[in-house]
Amino acid sequence: MNLNESLPACCGAPHISSPVLSAGRELAAACAAVFRGAWLYLLYLFDVANRFVLLRHSAGFRAATRYPVRMTVPPKTQLLDFIDVPAMLIERGRVRYANPAARSLLGAHIVGQDLRLAIRIPAVVELVSGANDGRVQAIGLSVAGSVWEISSHVVDAQSRFVTLTDLSIQAGVARAHADFVANASHELRTPLAAILGYVETLETAKAGDDRAVRTRFLGTIGREAQRILAVIEDLMSLSRIEARKHKQPRDAVDMVSLIRRSVREAHGARPPTFESNCSEAIVAGDDGQLAQVMRNLIDNAIKYGRDNGAVHVSVESTEGGWLSITVRDEGDGIAAEHLPRLTERFYRVDAGRSRAAGGTGLGLSIVKHIVERHRGRLDISSREGQGTIVSIILPLATGGDVTKM
Repeated sequence: MNLNESLPACCGAPHISSPVLSAGRELAAACAAVFRGAWLYLLYLFDVANRFVLLRHSAGFRAATRYPVRMTVPPKTQLLDFIDVPAMLIERGRVRYANPAARSLLGAHIVGQDLRLAIRIPAVVELVSGANDGRVQAIGLSVAGSVWEISSHVVDAQSRFVTLTDLSIQAGVARAHADFVANASHELRTPLAAILGYVETLETAKAGDDRAVRTRFLGTIGREAQRILAVIEDLMSLSRIEARKHKQPRDAVDMVSLIRRSVREAHGARPPTFESNCSEAIVAGDDGQLAQVMRNLIDNAIKYGRDNGAVHVSVESTEGGWLSITVRDEGDGIAAEHLPRLTERFYRVDAGRSRAAGGTGLGLSIVKHIVERHRGRLDISSREGQGTIVSIILPLATGGDVTKM
């Protein structure tokens, strides 16, 4: 299009000669070419930058997937804070570091202290000072009678890693087992020795031909055999109770009815008296075991009470959902130093009197285990000359506690 023709005549446009117009066109074309090239170059740079960003993002993602982010690792000694076993790092004979369990056991002051002052047990100091790994037992490190195993591990020429393991429970169980075996052996050996002695005597012509002697000796043999049988039955009963002690019984048992029955079946010069503040008291329990508890307690009150002394049995249901059962005798009572040990197996206040009365030394231990299985509590109180009171507290059953027979 002609530039002059594009301007209307009314505008008074000046006349432009042809050479000038040609130069203007060339200049405009050159500027357009330059502008178009610059724009394309900017687009190219933008595309390159965009590709670079995408490449970095993809590479970073792959790296994060293959190599997880590293966590800050605490110093090695701080890792000991997460174990419950007392542990210490010993350097040049001094406690360089002790974890919280070790500080709780031996005191916070041991850090930086000479090992001979931190643990004043020569065998331990000798072990840690040695050139080899090893372990040694220490008695009374925490409390009197406690048993600890100290292990020492060589880290380098000047450093030792020491751990302390409490073996008190295991040692207590081992002692209890050893005492149990010794007591059971003694309880069985004594009547067996008597039986063998009387049998040997009866084998002689002089004693065996004497009817009166033979009758008397056979009676003794029979009593000793019954004693052995009673011990074995109590041991088996205790074993069965302990095997099921973690399984709470759920049968509905009326303790008022059960105790009335036990009182009626009691054998003594005077029948026990019974009183209750309720006509029915349902507990979740095992009828046979609870009857065994009442038989043991009533028989003990009759055996160890005064001759012709009264035995009182009472039941009280409380508003708090508990049942209190009390058996009280009017005997000579028990000295205070014996009370904590009455429920130990084979423990007797008066061994001679107990054996004469036919006791095995296991009755109260059986009672204790049965009561604990029923989630109850046993308490024994006594004063010399005023008799003994045995109390049992059992939880009364609610609707969901029992399975009706």
